[in-house]
Amino acid sequence: MRKQCRWVGVIALSALAFHSAGRGAEVAGPVVRVTGGEIRGRVAPAGPGAVFKGVPFAQPPIGDLRWREPAPVKPWPGVREAAEFGPKCFQNSGGSEDCLYLNIWTAEWPVKTKKPVMVWVHGGANMTGSAVGAAGSEPPFEGDKFAALGAVLVTVQHRLNVFGFLAHPELTRESKYHASGNWGLMDLLAALRWVKENIARFGGDPANVTMFGHSSGAYDIQLLMASPLSKGLFQRAIPESGQFLSFGGSMPLAKAEAFGERIAAELKAPAGASAIEFLRKAPAEDVMKIAAKVIPGGMTGDTGLLTTVDGYVLPRLPAAVFAARQQLPVTMMIGTGAREISTPLTPDELKKAIEARYGDVAPRALLLYGLTDGTQSDADPLYGNAAAQWWTDTVQRCPAVLIAEWHAAAGHPVYQYQFDMPVPGREAAGASHGAELAFVFGHLTRFPYTDNDKKISEAMQQYWVNFARTGDPNGTGLPAWPRFNATARPYLEFTLRGPVAKENLRREFCALYAGNAKRQIR
Repeated sequence: MRKQCRWVGVIALSALAFHSAGRGAEVAGPVVRVTGGEIRGRVAPAGPGAVFKGVPFAQPPIGDLRWREPAPVKPWPGVREAAEFGPKCFQNSGGSEDCLYLNIWTAEWPVKTKKPVMVWVHGGANMTGSAVGAAGSEPPFEGDKFAALGAVLVTVQHRLNVFGFLAHPELTRESKYHASGNWGLMDLLAALRWVKENIARFGGDPANVTMFGHSSGAYDIQLLMASPLSKGLFQRAIPESGQFLSFGGSMPLAKAEAFGERIAAELKAPAGASAIEFLRKAPAEDVMKIAAKVIPGGMTGDTGLLTTVDGYVLPRLPAAVFAARQQLPVTMMIGTGAREISTPLTPDELKKAIEARYGDVAPRALLLYGLTDGTQSDADPLYGNAAAQWWTDTVQRCPAVLIAEWHAAAGHPVYQYQFDMPVPGREAAGASHGAELAFVFGHLTRFPYTDNDKKISEAMQQYWVNFARTGDPNGTGLPAWPRFNATARPYLEFTLRGPVAKENLRREFCALYAGNAKRQIR
């Protein structure tokens, strides 16, 4: 079959070379047989590779398939065009429930050698976002730069918000696994299984798959590391600025089901088993409107970004899995921005938030953050004021350090980083949430990035691809990136001067955080 696919690709490319670009003419492009049938991609704009967009990895989860485990794709006749991105998954700004598609970039066509596979999961608090990137924002999640460095890049979508994470007692009862809620995570598992079965036809090595993602994408990757269903589906992980220890952790099933019952009641669904039949027929817009009213926002509510310890995808609280060293034995590269968010908290509001979280050790925290006299200390040029430091330390940076410690203690290689570069023109905000994405994808076009920025971007991409290829980000011409250990806690900091190896990232702050977090794990 591989030989046949190569010849098909050669014929398609030859046809394209002689093809007239006139209106109405038949489009030619590389053709590959995948699960479901044949798809036709396009020659990469910069050549010599190929791009395949809008490839279905599961049936559309609509009608009776709403809130069910993703179903295998149905075969299609003829050749399906794979030239355009699929629609984003339904969210507050629109979209479609028919959204389970992935996109593939490879820089070699026809396929000759095996390459590492990188699977990107977008962010958006499990409520918004897409595999394309936000409209008009930096960057688009185009995989051409990664492909040029020798990786096969895949971007995926999964169900979001109420369509991706609704739990309900009747959904739990109808499930053969007696579970409900994590439909979006099941979509990611289905995409990984598709990759395992098909990616070799695009030059990817199904035994060398790296999942990487930002924000909720990183969060979800870490949850999959705690899921027994992920075994054998990926070998490396790069969670960027998203930690499962934040936002209350994944909800207990009963709590998630209670949200589902409230949504059903607000929609005036009948009681009993017929409630789900009613909800599956309800217009998506109506369901979304009620869900936004009932479920706290994923970024502000104590809902584990809507995810659930359902007994199937997540049999146990992910923190308990990591603390017991029972997570997936993957190699991990983990990091955050220096100043993920700047919050408008007053010193008094910040003091109360710290006291609520830290209890009897709050006096130590107040001293560290310079709040003992009722005012905030002067802002740090890199980390911002006390409120910005507190939020980043508590939600991103220190959880990442603790996760790195747990993973390294289990005997798995870990590399940690911090990203310091602000978006040009937004220097006052520091290296805020998502500032590194343009550097990671190499699309530095929307803002006035400098030549120095581009050099740092190139270094980051090379580190990322090196890690995907071997499990070690280091390579020729790059500053050495030390492997993480719990003694010195070495990490790589992406500074204005370039990558610099350092140790003990915010050690006192993160030690206080870790001690408090460990006490709360059940």
